[in-house]
This record gives sequence, C-alpha cells and structure tokens, in this order.
Amino acid sequence: MTIISGKARLAGVFGWPASHSRSPRLHGYWLRQHGIDGAYVPLEVRPEDFAAAVRALVTMGFRGANVTLPHKETAFAVCDMVDGSARRAGAVNTLVFRDGQIHGSNTDGFGFLESVREQALGWQAADGPAVLLGAGGAARAIAAALLDAGCPLLTIVNRNRERAEMLARQIGGPVAVADAPPLEGAALLVNSTSLGMAGQPPLEIDLALLPPRAVVVDAVYVPLETSLLAAARARGLRGVDGLGMLLHQARPGFEQWFGVAPGVDRGLREFVAADLPRRT
Repeated sequence: MTIISGKARLAGVFGWPASHSRSPRLHGYWLRQHGIDGAYVPLEVRPEDFAAAVRALVTMGFRGANVTLPHKETAFAVCDMVDGSARRAGAVNTLVFRDGQIHGSNTDGFGFLESVREQALGWQAADGPAVLLGAGGAARAIAAALLDAGCPLLTIVNRNRERAEMLARQIGGPVAVADAPPLEGAALLVNSTSLGMAGQPPLEIDLALLPPRAVVVDAVYVPLETSLLAAARARGLRGVDGLGMLLHQARPGFEQWFGVAPGVDRGLREFVAADLPRRT
C-alpha cells in the first residue's frame, strides 16, 4: 500500500473524459519505483470549467498537470508563460505551477522522437523524406519535432486538405501537402490520426511502395499492435507503436513535479501495456 503524507507532491491529468487515460498508471509506477511521497490523479473536467479548474489547482498547491483531449489548445490560453515547444505545436500538454504562475510546454514531439529512436535503432530524422497522416494536435507536434530534428522534406496528408495546408503554412520549412501518401522513397511514415484505434474505422493504406529500410510509426496505442503495424512488420519494415510516445512524453513533467528524472525501461513498458488490448 502506498501512503502519502501531508507534504505529498500532487499532480494529475486533465481530460474530458479522463477515465481512459493511462497516465495515472504510468506516473504511479514511477512514484512507487522511486519511493516518492506524492500522487498523480485523473482530473475529469468539462471544457467550460477547465480554466477555473487549473487556477484552483494552483491555489491548492498542486505542482502541475498533464493535459489531454479536449483541453490542449485551451491550456495554451490559460498559461502565463509558454515555451518554444508549445508555441510550435500551438497547444500545451504539460503544465508546471511555479510561484503562483502557470507554465506550459508541449512534450509530444520530444516523446515521439525518443520513441522512434528507441524502437527503430539507428533512425534519424535526416534519413529521408517523411509522410505524416493527419493534421490535428498530435500531427502539429510531430511535424515540428521532425523538422527541427532535420527532416529534409515532410509531406502532410489529411482528409481535409485545407487543414493540412494551414498546418504546413504555420509550421513552415520544407513541408508539402498531398492528397495521397507519396510512399516511394519515403524513409518514415507516421499515422497521427485516430484511424485504426479501437472503435474507429481501419486505416487502409498499401505499404508496397515503401523502401525496405523505411520506418512505420502509429501514434495509436489502443490496440498496441494496430493493423498498420502488423502490415509493416509483415513486409519486414520496422514498426514503432504509440506506447513509447506516451511513456517518453511523460518524462519532463514528472521530473519537474516530483524532482526525479524517470527512465523508460522494460518494466514500465510491460506494466502500462498490461492495461492495453493487444489487438482489435
């Protein structure tokens, strides 16, 4: 049994809903692993109450919080200060409360890059062109991270082309927009949409044109092995699941709230994965 004191450090995750979040399980693992006097709790808050709820946590002495759907863009507006990662992503997923002020950052891009480097050893953003499916909040953070890491050309493909073009303009750099994924010669394919997620329509895409050394990433982690990843592995391509991004994006916030730099190891991955369906 974990027992906390009156001096416990407190953090949590905002969402609507928040019950599906694996972040409490993830942070709870680290808190127990490091013997920290603290707690990380789900914070299920309606969108119209979000700003007031954040300020209430500051008053209550919380160290900060993560932010998930649908609050990431609202969180940007609530912050007193945001860093470059949040500005590039146009959204905030990590809040740190310091001296009565709300500091915001976006660690999704960091988590994405760390996950790909971990699961596809030797991969570098500069290896070749990348294709990104989707133009939502996750896509924005991933796009910024890839370009900042040296991706020579990023092509965004989205059902709503206008939204993809808007993202391309806002992100800037070597970015193109296409109606169909230009897979021939691509070094990286990333799905940042909800297609393939449990309860959602499948992602239908033919991977035949991808080069043998290409890496296929699915930001979806429910199920852990999506049909996209299964198809990639069947062709001998390197596949990267969405769980790694979830685990790594949590590291910076945990360190700032609880004073310990946590690691992502096999034990953590297995513990969090045990709560996920393996396949649809």
